[in-house]
Amino acid sequence: MERNEGTLDRALRIVIGMALLGVWAGMDVPYETMLLIVGLVSLVTGLTGFCALYKILGISTCKEC
Repeated sequence: MERNEGTLDRALRIVIGMALLGVWAGMDVPYETMLLIVGLVSLVTGLTGFCALYKILGISTCKEC
């Protein structure tokens, strides 16, 4: 997989993913499953630097790639 996310994009996805997973783990809220899925996807795409949706749409925020 070729990276298509820049540093800021990756950092934001990791922070958002961790925050969503924290809310999912710590509280009894509606839409728990959605929080889990979105949190995991955000975290994984941030850690790998690859977003399949970006690939489909031909988007890249990675300047050095």
